[in-house]
Amino acid sequence: MDLATVMDRLTIDELITSYAVAVDDADWSAYRALFTQEGRADYRSSGGVEGPAAEVADWMAETMRLFPVRQHLIVNRRLHIQDLGGYPGDRAEVQADYVNPMRLESGDDLVSGGRYTFSLLRTDAGWRLRTVVIHEKWRRGAGAGGPSGD
Repeated sequence: MDLATVMDRLTIDELITSYAVAVDDADWSAYRALFTQEGRADYRSSGGVEGPAAEVADWMAETMRLFPVRQHLIVNRRLHIQDLGGYPGDRAEVQADYVNPMRLESGDDLVSGGRYTFSLLRTDAGWRLRTVVIHEKWRRGAGAGGPSGD
């Protein structure tokens, strides 16, 4: 593996971590900055919305107020960088599992898990998210009602 690919992998890993931190810390300007100008997010499988990242950030800013405590744990990251004959390209895909414990204002806990699919593009400003799609697989706790909620 060449140094450029190693650097790309580290930068992409940091981008995915920055995504989780932005959501957990309700830093919606940081969230928006992680995406390309045309970037989109799809949270429909967890009861959310789909659309341009800026609009989804506005929706999340309102929705996440219901959960004053939240923590995304994004693990088992599988990264595939476009291969241009032995050289890294400008596109990448990441699949990563997540567990997301949250606490409602009422004090009740809600925990969900599933898989993210991230599509990335190398831009002049560095790697950015083109799309984020959540594939919720399970949910437990207060008001669960998700794909396999209790």
